[in-house]
Amino acid sequence: MANSTAKALYHTGQIKELEQKTAGFGLNEDILMDRAGKAAFLELRNQWPEANQIAVICGKGNNAGDGYVLAKYAHLQGMKVKILALCPPEKLSGAALNAAKSCIELNIAIANFSEKELQDCDVIVDAILGTGVKGNVDETYRKVIDAINVSKVPVLSLDLPSGLDANTGKVWGAAVCAAVTITFIGLKPGLFTGYGPDYVGSVFCDDLDLPKQLKDGVKNFAELLSLLNLSAHLPRRKKTANKGNFGHVLIVGGDYGMGGAVDMAAEAALRSGAGLVSVATRKEHIAAINARCPEVMCHEIDAAEKLDSLLVRATVVIAGPGLGKSDWSRELLAKVLSSETPKLLDADALNLLTEKIDNAVLTPHPKEAARMLGITVEKVQDDRFTAVRSLQEKYGGVFVLKGAGTLVFDVSEKNMGVCPFGNPGMASAGMGDVLSGVIGGLLAQGMPLAKAASFGVCLHAFAGDLAVLASGERGLLATDLLPHIRTLINQ
Repeated sequence: MANSTAKALYHTGQIKELEQKTAGFGLNEDILMDRAGKAAFLELRNQWPEANQIAVICGKGNNAGDGYVLAKYAHLQGMKVKILALCPPEKLSGAALNAAKSCIELNIAIANFSEKELQDCDVIVDAILGTGVKGNVDETYRKVIDAINVSKVPVLSLDLPSGLDANTGKVWGAAVCAAVTITFIGLKPGLFTGYGPDYVGSVFCDDLDLPKQLKDGVKNFAELLSLLNLSAHLPRRKKTANKGNFGHVLIVGGDYGMGGAVDMAAEAALRSGAGLVSVATRKEHIAAINARCPEVMCHEIDAAEKLDSLLVRATVVIAGPGLGKSDWSRELLAKVLSSETPKLLDADALNLLTEKIDNAVLTPHPKEAARMLGITVEKVQDDRFTAVRSLQEKYGGVFVLKGAGTLVFDVSEKNMGVCPFGNPGMASAGMGDVLSGVIGGLLAQGMPLAKAASFGVCLHAFAGDLAVLASGERGLLATDLLPHIRTLINQ
């Protein structure tokens, strides 16, 4: 069975390094390919126990070899198997050729690809490109991929949906939409961010029973963030604790017409455990904020100088929710940036930021990231890892690049985290404001910048998943997450 407990994410170069090290443990390419094909077959049976007829579409590399091995095991178990070859078997080499020969010896049907061959299948196995995609897929492969996607037959992709970049999640012109992806040796970053989540379906990883010491000395590229591991960094509360022990969050923002943003951030900070929360905003918003959440201390700010006394008392400052881009907004942000208090910058604070900043968490979405880097949103999304590194290099701090597979990058520890939680229902107004409040609340309680950012991102995203389980994706509001945030942070 596939092992889905692995959390390290490996770049394809690191996977190749691991594969090369297997020779020192008496393993060769044929053994690894047999294990991969067998693991994929077992996952197919686990996912579709009633399936009887499958089509295995094989390309021309080792990914094709994995497909031939799967076909062999399916045939031996009495399934109806047809192999649709995009490359004549005799033109394969190495272990892939050996796997194809095994299928030929068993008289398994091997034919050229035809869209008609997909119509009576229970499952399609994608063994076309795997991690071998280099540049946009050619026209022949594109037509095959399009045929697979319009067939409506569930797809099992081996190692990676063909056409998807293993390292970034970029789609190279076209990619297979899999129902299930089983990847081998280690999880790849592109499965969880960029455009990957739209194509991979459910992801499983099989380490091919490689010795655990094999990975010693091979540093993984990134890691999937875990709520369980991160929650250990939140200090336990003493029985004699008081509100002053859990920090004071100051939220600066809410220009005319945008008071809801600071309100949501404030409530999220309180629900995340902050002892005190103050809001510095326009006078017009104070009554509404206090009516909704009387625990928030509201302060009218008509001039930046009025922030001085609030900044002195704050443990952490959140600047940006509903801040706007007016002269008032710019003056308030300048005052916040002049303070040595730890900060979280979001929304318009990022749009107005022109200088490098330390001791801060910055949380752009892709459009904000594109503006900050002077590139297109598409370029950000094509390689989110490079984008977040470039952002950190230019602006400093700990960066959170929001979106599917949110990234958290802490350069001081050279650590890249990828959030595996979240859902499309969270694509609604105010979600970023709630996230800011959550991270700010954790910072106020003493969590270090990077740990608070990582834990806050996971807490927020998983709360969104729980809210969707309760009521569905459409119509999900940012404030629907608040009860789940409180529940999760206490578990």
